[in-house]
Amino acid sequence: MDIGHLHFLVAEGDTAQRSALIETLGHLGAARITEVPDGLAALRCFEDGFTPSIDVAIIDLDLPGMDGLDLLRTLGSKKSKARVIVTGHQTSAIMFSIETMALAYGVDLLGTVMKPVAAPKLEPLLELYAPPADGGTRPGGPTFTFAEVGVGLQQRQFEPFFQPKIELETGQVKGLETFARWRHPEHGVLGPAAFIDALEQNNRVDFLDWTMIERSVQGCRLLMDRGIPMSVSINLAPQTLAHPSFMQQMKACVDRYRVLPEYITFEMPESSVLTTDPSFLERLVRLRLLGYGLAIDDYGTGRSNLQLLARIPFSELKIDRSFVDGASKKRPLSTVLSTCLGLARSLDRMSVAVGVETKEDWDFLQGLGCTYAQGYHIAPPMDIAAFPKWLDDWRIFF
Repeated sequence: MDIGHLHFLVAEGDTAQRSALIETLGHLGAARITEVPDGLAALRCFEDGFTPSIDVAIIDLDLPGMDGLDLLRTLGSKKSKARVIVTGHQTSAIMFSIETMALAYGVDLLGTVMKPVAAPKLEPLLELYAPPADGGTRPGGPTFTFAEVGVGLQQRQFEPFFQPKIELETGQVKGLETFARWRHPEHGVLGPAAFIDALEQNNRVDFLDWTMIERSVQGCRLLMDRGIPMSVSINLAPQTLAHPSFMQQMKACVDRYRVLPEYITFEMPESSVLTTDPSFLERLVRLRLLGYGLAIDDYGTGRSNLQLLARIPFSELKIDRSFVDGASKKRPLSTVLSTCLGLARSLDRMSVAVGVETKEDWDFLQGLGCTYAQGYHIAPPMDIAAFPKWLDDWRIFF
């Protein structure tokens, strides 16, 4: 990409290394570079009134005055819009931990580079640069009150979007996961960030769940009527499942649309499924006895009790995107990912890798023996009307 219009900050305490990094950036096309020898000087470059604003900051961990970790934490608290690259002499494992820390602080991180910093290491990270939306402001999007969300639900403005789930060994589409979307009459298609907080704060996520269940099962029937039998996975909150009439309402729904339970999988987060509550466990067992699938979602983000995990009657283990995206290039991630896949195989369960964003990750997962994959490398969530055309194109590709 052309980086000549970007303003770079190089924060490096060693004079020779700072000069070498500036020279490397120049060879790559950078024209505006500010250099500083310590962390406090770097911080001043992010103060209000410093112009032009910093687009990309390359920060060494071993800065005098204020070290790189302090600087990263401060930039996160200031909600800086600059993209950041961190450099250091540390091992890849430590650099990966620093990357995780920076992201947790809210730093807009392009990546980390182990020293010595050379163009082949730096250029791929700079290719990831994208300008802030709306002329430099972070998009916030509209939010709504509980009453406004309720009106949208009553007027059937909410609907599922469907993301394909692909069998890695064959490339065949084996199912669809549903994602809640609100077709707002003024703001267009909105994701959960606009409405989920209002529902959670009023303990009424079940309102949304039942809308998604109804319309997802309906979508399943529509595809069947077009000769496309396709199972669907629906996110389910534990409080929805715990409702006394859940089983009866679910039976009425699948009967109404003439869909067998085998075509429906409920996805529940790891943190809610791994419980010793006998009544909740009974409901999970009943779902499986009736033929519904059960997927443990976001696996790896909680504190799993492996003995308890083995007792849960789940059919799929969905591995969280934080362990999938970039696993082909980061050894710590690939180690965790391999462990999760091995656990699924040992329990005779199917594994689903979520957040497959690149061909490299797709190829890597195939080599590890993962069962299914989904993510934007395959397709974004789409409305039901768009899926048949996408499926035709996918089948031609494979």
